[in-house]
Amino acid sequence: MIAGIAVGYLLHRWKIRFIHGLILTLIWLLLFLLGLEIGANESVVSQFPKFGFQAFLLATGGTLGSVLAAWLLWLAVKNKSTEE
Repeated sequence: MIAGIAVGYLLHRWKIRFIHGLILTLIWLLLFLLGLEIGANESVVSQFPKFGFQAFLLATGGTLGSVLAAWLLWLAVKNKSTEE
């Protein structure tokens, strides 16, 4: 991560337009592979009924909270960049 920050700092003046799409694609690929790994694990799948509704609510709430926080951060950064 530190190497990525350093490279980003060195290349911050270049307009690298494909990075956003690449990052989004890689995130979706990682999520798909994580789901594939969980779905292929019989011990995890067999425990789904024991997890219950509460675990579903915690996971959904955490995900929605993260999405909301990321969206608010994006709006703050976007508004700050348009002011400059």
